[in-house]
Amino acid sequence: MPDPADLFDGLRPVAEIAVADCWALDAALTRSDNPFVVRGLVADWPLVAAGVKGATVARAYLAGFARDTDCTYAEGVPGAGARIFYDADMAMNHRTRRGRIDAILAAMEADEGQADAPLRYIASTDVPRFFPGLAEANRVPLTPRQGLAATIWIGTATRVAAHCDEPDNLVCTAVGHRRFTLFPPDQFANLYPGPLDNTPGGRAISMVDFHAPDFSRFPRFREALRHARTVVLAPGDALRIPSLWWHHVEALDQFNVMINYWWRTRAVWLAEPHDALLAALLAIRDLPPAERAHWRSVFDHYVFDPGDEVTAHIPQGGRGILDPLTPETAGQLRAYLLRQLNR
Repeated sequence: MPDPADLFDGLRPVAEIAVADCWALDAALTRSDNPFVVRGLVADWPLVAAGVKGATVARAYLAGFARDTDCTYAEGVPGAGARIFYDADMAMNHRTRRGRIDAILAAMEADEGQADAPLRYIASTDVPRFFPGLAEANRVPLTPRQGLAATIWIGTATRVAAHCDEPDNLVCTAVGHRRFTLFPPDQFANLYPGPLDNTPGGRAISMVDFHAPDFSRFPRFREALRHARTVVLAPGDALRIPSLWWHHVEALDQFNVMINYWWRTRAVWLAEPHDALLAALLAIRDLPPAERAHWRSVFDHYVFDPGDEVTAHIPQGGRGILDPLTPETAGQLRAYLLRQLNR
């Protein structure tokens, strides 16, 4: 098997910037459509300091904030290794479990150092709900943003296949090191996405194993690598991942923690584009070719390339949802779609 370092060493590094304060960070987030790294952005976090003292100290620090409740986590099946993926039958190679946070952390500690230990991964878990007070004790220098949310990721060494997220994202590595490999949105087909309805975390993932890429099966992956950028984050570092950028994530140490901050720049009343994709699969993809061609033209006319001719012949005040959506018209459209889907 080739050394995975050979693949990553040949990639372009993610750009690094320095910021003096939250306003400088905000300016960088606003003006850049590309990923960037801010070394040491959250190096003063108590969580980072706990991790520097060791995984046991970091786990104890987190346990001090954890609610006395169950959360969802992933547990690898025997022999699955660190990669969160599919098995030979396209079922998940891990099991979704529920457990108390302190018990999950204790299981990670008990297994630490054992070569055959299963992976355990608390993924994308809401910080205020499950770790009240943690965000206040470990503040990120972000100005207020629309829909800002914080999620935490806690786990053993893991490899998460390349995928994309719709919100913008600031990744803050707190404990352990993480390697990110990023691809611009236009490379998604060259990453060979898998199923849309059978996914580890709700988003399609690349079927390419970055540690052993099969270029005979996935030849266009070579083109994706030409556009890739990579970085290893140390504790205290932060990475900006713009909306829709694909990213492959590796937690490199035996115990790892990161906190992500998510926000959206689009209007809050707009629906999820991914839902529209699924609706189009349901309604359009399997139509006869001539009908699909017609609907492609209709979508271009109304959605992808609308010009003045779409509404110029309709009196103002009578254009309905063809005018820019408002909270009221978006709500009316959503209600109509729900009625149609439930017929």
